[in-house]
Amino acid sequence: MARDGDGRMGLWMTGALVVGTMIGAGIFMLPVSLAPLGRNAVAAWFVSSAGALCIAATLARLSRLGGDGIQANVERELGALPGFLTAWAFWVSNWVAQAATAIAGASALSWLDPALSGPGFVIPVAVAAVASLTAVNAAGARASGGMSILTVAVKLLPLLAVVLILGLRAAGPASYEPLAPAPFSVQNLAAGVALTFFALTGFENATTPVDKVRDPARTIPRAILGGTLLVALLYLLSSTAVQLLLPAKTAAASAAPFADVIAGRWGPRVAALAALAIAVAAFGCLNGLILATGELGYAMGLRRDLPAVLAWTRGAGTPVGAQLAGAALSILLILANSSRATNSLFSFIILLSTAAVLVVYTAGALAAWRLDGSARGRAIVVVALLFILFAAYGSGAEANGWCVALLAAGLAVRFLVRLAPTAGPSRAASIRPARR
Repeated sequence: MARDGDGRMGLWMTGALVVGTMIGAGIFMLPVSLAPLGRNAVAAWFVSSAGALCIAATLARLSRLGGDGIQANVERELGALPGFLTAWAFWVSNWVAQAATAIAGASALSWLDPALSGPGFVIPVAVAAVASLTAVNAAGARASGGMSILTVAVKLLPLLAVVLILGLRAAGPASYEPLAPAPFSVQNLAAGVALTFFALTGFENATTPVDKVRDPARTIPRAILGGTLLVALLYLLSSTAVQLLLPAKTAAASAAPFADVIAGRWGPRVAALAALAIAVAAFGCLNGLILATGELGYAMGLRRDLPAVLAWTRGAGTPVGAQLAGAALSILLILANSSRATNSLFSFIILLSTAAVLVVYTAGALAAWRLDGSARGRAIVVVALLFILFAAYGSGAEANGWCVALLAAGLAVRFLVRLAPTAGPSRAASIRPARR
């Protein structure tokens, strides 16, 4: 990433980091889950955007006052056990997001041939994608870096295309498709918030490299808020465009709703290119998630929060053990839920990932409350926590139940690891998030 003359990132580069991290692959399948919610989905984008901004502001203040990553600040302010649960939940949310991203990519590929639609094609391809890209990452981060850079622009094209089509429809005589007639209710709105918030996570990435940002006290909050607003606006426009351009039942059953919108305007050949672009973007995001999940697991292995095998590296320090563990868990999650329809499987997995990352944000907000005694800072924390509770409610009993079980499993794993003798002191390592 380009930097200014003193080697530190300014506002534009830090903002680009926020935007690049937030724009992932989940948005391309979200209209499928949101379509049955009708106007609740549109309202959910506004609520999620406001909640994301409050959480982002909270984490930005935490980073400015604490000077470290989320886990380090939580551990310092709340103790070692909350610090571990923060890191564990972060790790869980990443390998769960691997599964969701792999499904999004496989589903986009299935659009190319209607005969391939359904779990019979999507699940094997998703599993193969996780396995093969883990092998790519095991070759070293350098091998995967080019793919991540290549997919940044590719991800934007389908989003901008449907927004353009919406504008063209507005300028013509044709009318919009009616939204699904779902009643506007707290339950439906909460479900929409939990789904849409999955796509908005990642803004916290800018709070990590504090020492690499010029004037972080001013730059980081402005970059986070500006970048989050930009991505939220793009997602609101593109997702709503799909709802207004496709019949609700068509969108809910689509393998690639963005490609369906493009096919209706510019024909199947252009739509096929869009579906391929979405698949490439999804697998590029998956590649980055595998890399990030490996770094997360490696850091926890060094700290003796996870088994030492996760700290196994090869070559130039590639965390092969942690990458393999994350991939295995992601594949197991896909296979364990393979009886679900593709759309239902995707919705469940992103809700589980959301439930896990909400644990991270809760811990960060509580640490910020301890660290920042100002009335303004605590008011933002209160709003952020209220949003987190609402999003957790929207995630549903099943996803939250899985999340609680996984947190309990994490505590058990840590207890067993700490019982074993160690050859030396554990080493601290920083934890970074990734795009979804």
